[in-house]
Amino acid sequence: MKVDVLLGLQWGDEGKGKLVDVLTPQYDVISRFQGGPNAGHTLEFNNIKHVLHTIPSGIFRENKMNLIGNGVVMDPVIFKKEIEGIEKLGIDITKTLIISKKAHLILPSHRLLDAASEAAKGKAKIGSTLKGIGPTYRDKIGRDGLRVGDILHNFEEKYQKLVSQHIELLEKYYQYDYKETLESYEKEWLASIETLRKFQLVDSDHMLNQMMKEGKSVIAEGAQGTLLDVDFGSYPFVTSSNTISAGACTGLGIAPNKIGNVFGIFKAYCTRVGMGPFPTELFDADGKALRDFGHEFGSTTGRERRCGWLDLVALKYAIMVNGATELIMMKADVLDTFDQIKVCTKYKIDGEETVDFPYEITESLEPVYESLPGWKCDLTGVTSKEALPKELNDYVKFIEDYIDVPVTIVSVGPNRDQTIRIK
Repeated sequence: MKVDVLLGLQWGDEGKGKLVDVLTPQYDVISRFQGGPNAGHTLEFNNIKHVLHTIPSGIFRENKMNLIGNGVVMDPVIFKKEIEGIEKLGIDITKTLIISKKAHLILPSHRLLDAASEAAKGKAKIGSTLKGIGPTYRDKIGRDGLRVGDILHNFEEKYQKLVSQHIELLEKYYQYDYKETLESYEKEWLASIETLRKFQLVDSDHMLNQMMKEGKSVIAEGAQGTLLDVDFGSYPFVTSSNTISAGACTGLGIAPNKIGNVFGIFKAYCTRVGMGPFPTELFDADGKALRDFGHEFGSTTGRERRCGWLDLVALKYAIMVNGATELIMMKADVLDTFDQIKVCTKYKIDGEETVDFPYEITESLEPVYESLPGWKCDLTGVTSKEALPKELNDYVKFIEDYIDVPVTIVSVGPNRDQTIRIK
């Protein structure tokens, strides 16, 4: 068996959680392979909204195994709150959630380092969620990190050693006032470690490969989006991990030849949270309408999302680096009221037109648009591909002709049942 990968093709917030939840009946194992609790994967069913930050989005499906892989960084406090929210629904996940011993832990002092680093940048700040994710990955790469498996062996000694290093940085480099906040964070954090101990902490690389050998089907759930990848995104305004399909190999311990289908998810328009370039961003009434109709506020931070038209130059680039085999278009219903819908098909940089996503997006870049007629009807009640309006089908075909990969699913609302397979 091969591992299918589902990931975002834009700047995150594409709707990955919903689609993992929709697709999980086809799979035995649902896995997260990178990122941390800066992810906010929203699922809606039975008129209840659920937001997951660390736990894979298949957790509400019965008889499915969910895996937090080695490429993920975990905050035990946020993890505990997620567990408590799920338990309120009468669901016990201690038997259906397993955690890699090799996943790294976000410490309270990582959160303080994140805040101190962002404050020191001033106007050049990245727009971090301040959850300690960047400093945790820095420790991982610097070979100083604390891993989930460490809570089983000499934990107190390892914890204090790393915190001492962080305190030295906070005092000597950042001159950051940390003491009172650290004490407050630590108490809750150490208590949350006990929740972590209740779960199966495993050598997930061995376990996952054995499951595949036994014929179990696996889907890998990405967090954030391709254009936030630390290598291939709009650097330095990126996240700290590899969000592309190749990240599933290093984040789960599977070989490249074990990757199967790559499902690429994109919104029918574009959004971005925080700082960084955004070629098709709108500052007019259309941008406000996208934000209002799409309820575009971060599910993790609550921050207002920046909104703009669909960018096919960036989308085609994302498809290339991921090897996407089929596409899923989300939030088509948000465009219901528009007379005309614009799509960026080229960039003009210093007077020259290009269809290649550039090394650096500068202020001189201008998006070149084509306009398509809107469908001017309510999609949220549509339940079959036959009932989709011609203008929407034309919009999908325009996208497919440009990027040469099929769009197989269109989402017309937030609920599970508002998902239409068109191919």
